[in-house]
Amino acid sequence: MEAIRKQASKLREQVARQQQAVLKQFGAGGYGGSDTVLTDDAELQQHQKLEKLYISTRASKHFQRDIVRGVEGYIVTGSKQVEIGTKLSEDCRKYGAESTCTSGSTLSKAALSYGRARAQMEKEQGNLLKALGTQIAEPLRAMVMGAPLEDARHLAQRYDRMRQEAEAQAIEVFKKQAKVREATGNPENAMKLEAAESKLHELKSNMATLGKEAVAAMAAVEAQQQRLTLQRLITMVESERAYHQRVLQILDQLEGEMMSERQRIEAPSSPTMESTMPPPPSYEEVNGVYASHTHNAPTDSMSYFLGEVMLSYQAESDVELNLSVGDYVVVRKVLNNGWAEGECKGKAGWFPFGYIERRERVLASKVAEVF
Repeated sequence: MEAIRKQASKLREQVARQQQAVLKQFGAGGYGGSDTVLTDDAELQQHQKLEKLYISTRASKHFQRDIVRGVEGYIVTGSKQVEIGTKLSEDCRKYGAESTCTSGSTLSKAALSYGRARAQMEKEQGNLLKALGTQIAEPLRAMVMGAPLEDARHLAQRYDRMRQEAEAQAIEVFKKQAKVREATGNPENAMKLEAAESKLHELKSNMATLGKEAVAAMAAVEAQQQRLTLQRLITMVESERAYHQRVLQILDQLEGEMMSERQRIEAPSSPTMESTMPPPPSYEEVNGVYASHTHNAPTDSMSYFLGEVMLSYQAESDVELNLSVGDYVVVRKVLNNGWAEGECKGKAGWFPFGYIERRERVLASKVAEVF
């Protein structure tokens, strides 16, 4: 269709040049005048404007069609993603509900939370796809295939055909003017010329009226295309923005839940005996006499051994010992109530025995740190 229009445009240019040549040849005669020239300024401006409108509306139509195709492709792909995401959500919730893990329910809770959040996100994406279809693709498709555009294009095509007919009639008038000049006084030629000029005048009048109608119709379609397409683009941006905001809220809540659970399970936990065991005894209770907090304090007959601190412990009284993970302690006493007495970094005191692990072999450098 585009190639045909270009060819027709070239033919019109050739006809216009022929008109100019005929005008130059016969313009000095008695019947030739500027009022018989088809391409006057007003008609030429109208014709050029109509051509621009035709090109503009055609480009807008193609752009609208591209948007529709893009949205339709996005809906197809998105629907498949929703299907996959929904299946993942169901699998996560199934694991969370049916898990029989014996070491805790942390993963089960996380799976349930993720499955619930994934289901919410897939629902939001489904709503987005529905909005894109009903609010973007359908209105634009209706305009691409709509009657206003086709009616306006038909008017423009009718005007174009009438213009070509008028151009051909103008050439016919010039030819008859030449015959009248060649055979002066021939009434038959004069009558044919008068009839041709009358037909040309009628064609020009009809063409001017039809041209105005076509320009008005095409201008209205162009304005509608610009306005509606812009509105649909804005709606698409707003829909996607709202979707991503809601998904972000869901993900923020999910991340908060999962991070809280991870911090809970990764936080150093005190042995259960700490909350139930009695406070550490005084040295007087153990030895019967006051003992200083140095490595020279009296001890019972129990053999000493080295222990590595596995959990940090903050002393809550003067008779207790501060412990840091990785420290080594010389353990001198272990009581049945869960407390042990020993020395670390030159200080002696009580500490929960469950916070350390016995070591048979220790690097010499570590042993030096104990004292």
